[in-house]
Amino acid sequence: MSGDYWAEKTVMVTGGAGFLGSHVVDELRARSPDVDVFVPRSDEYDLRERAAIRRAFVESDADVVLHLAATVGGIGANAENPGRYFYDNAIMGIELLEQARKFDVEKCTILGTICSYPKHTPVPFSEDDLYEGYPEETNAPYGIAKKALLTQSRAYRDQYDFDSIYLLPVNLYGPRDDFDLETAHVIPAIIRKCIEAREAGRESITAWGTGDPTREFLYVEDAAEGIVDATERYDGGDPVNLGSGTEISIRELVETIVEVTGFEGEVEWDTSKPDGQPRRRLDTSRAEERFGWTASTPFEEGLERTVEWYEAHRRTKT
Repeated sequence: MSGDYWAEKTVMVTGGAGFLGSHVVDELRARSPDVDVFVPRSDEYDLRERAAIRRAFVESDADVVLHLAATVGGIGANAENPGRYFYDNAIMGIELLEQARKFDVEKCTILGTICSYPKHTPVPFSEDDLYEGYPEETNAPYGIAKKALLTQSRAYRDQYDFDSIYLLPVNLYGPRDDFDLETAHVIPAIIRKCIEAREAGRESITAWGTGDPTREFLYVEDAAEGIVDATERYDGGDPVNLGSGTEISIRELVETIVEVTGFEGEVEWDTSKPDGQPRRRLDTSRAEERFGWTASTPFEEGLERTVEWYEAHRRTKT
C-alpha cells in the first residue's frame, strides 16, 4: 500500500507505547519512511489534564491524531474500578478531541470499545444497535465513557466540519499483550496460567465463570492495519466495527489454549465469578464496504504467535 498519505505528516499516537499502540506505530513506519510519529508518554503528558494535552499539541505540531490511550482491564479490574474507568476514559477523550479541533488537526481517529454495546445486542453486533440498551453491568462505566466520544465526534463533525472517525475493535490478542493476572484479559491470562502450571507440574488451572459465553477475538496486527487503513481512507460519522467475524465460546477458547501451550492438566471453572456479556460477535461488513479492510490472521495461528512471544519474553526477562 502507498505511504503517500503519511509522507511528511506528524502523527500523534496516544497509547503508542502500549499493546495495540506499539503495533500501530510499527504499521505507520512500515507504510512510510517519512512519517513522524509522536507518542505522548503518560509520565510526561497526563492526558487527563488539559494543560498536558495542549503542551503535547504545541510540542508535536501533529497533523493526525490516533487516540488509542485508555484505562482498561478485565472483568475483575472493571468491577473494582468503575469510577476510575469512567472518569479516565471520558476525560482523556473529551479533552483530546476538543484540543485537536482547536489546534486544527486534519484527522482524528478515536478507538471505542465493544463494551459500549448493549448487554443483549442481537448477534452479530451492528453499529446501528449501539444506542439500543444499557451495556453489560460489569464494564458499563468504561463502555459508556467511550461511547460518549462517538457522540462528541459526530457533534464536532456536524458543527465544526471536523474530520473525526470512530472505530470499535473487538477483543484483541497477540504479542506484547498484558499478561499481568490482575489486569489481563482472558487470552493472556489463560496462556500465563497454562504455562506456569505446565512448568510447575500442577494438575489444574482455574478459569472464571461457566465457559458458556462467546467472544470474538482480533489479532493485534490485523487491528493495527485496520486502524491505519481507516485513517487513510474513511471520512464519515458512522462508527465502524473492527473484528474477525468469528465467534468462539470461552470453554472452547480455553481448551484451544491448553492444547497450544502443551498443558496436560484439568481446567476447573469457578462459577462464582461473573461471565460478562453472554455473546459477542461483530458485523464486520461496514469496514470492508467503507475502507476495504478485513482481518486475515487465522485464530490458532495468532494464538501460537502469542504463546511464542510470551515464552520468549519471559526467558528474556529472567
